[in-house]
Amino acid sequence: MISEFAPYLKGNLIEIGAGVGQVTRHLLDLHTLDRILSVEPEKGFCEQHRLNFPGHELIEGHVDHMDPGSAWDAILSINVLEHIQADAAELSKYAALLKQRAGAICLFVPARPEIYAPIDRDFGHFRRYTKPELREKLVNAGFRIQRLDYFNLPGYLAWWLNFCVLRKRCFEAGKVRFYDRVIFPLVHQFESKVLRPPIGQSLLAVAISE
Repeated sequence: MISEFAPYLKGNLIEIGAGVGQVTRHLLDLHTLDRILSVEPEKGFCEQHRLNFPGHELIEGHVDHMDPGSAWDAILSINVLEHIQADAAELSKYAALLKQRAGAICLFVPARPEIYAPIDRDFGHFRRYTKPELREKLVNAGFRIQRLDYFNLPGYLAWWLNFCVLRKRCFEAGKVRFYDRVIFPLVHQFESKVLRPPIGQSLLAVAISE
């Protein structure tokens, strides 16, 4: 994700849904960022995040709890928007935070409603997105699309088989580890450098606030 969004990760950044800091760890290594503000609503995750990154700027809550006068160059949201029922309103809040500096939203969400499975509900996903739906919501919120691509075609097929057909309700750690370490790097190289897939497990978007 960091490599995909790297051209837009600069200046002052808001990290939405920081969790315990899996992505924060990589953001702190970027010399293009002057300030990183992490936002996380879950108390337990915040407690662990503070232990992992003492002194790091962290808000326990939502963007509503931020100083509305601050200026931001980018917002990073990875697998978060699908958990927010009022997603269109949330995108409008992001656009307002980024408007002063014409900043970028870097967004990664689950894709394709036809593979919405029981495990999605277990995770608290309200939806999986199509490209037209996400484009419309970003434009209506006040963004200009820079890129909008499906991501991880093999993952789409694996999700459909495991969670729609076989209706599994949990991940198998060994298989996930193998896919992430062996299969996915090859998939990402092909999709990023040769051909973007017509559908995928996820959608990756970058849009500029106007």
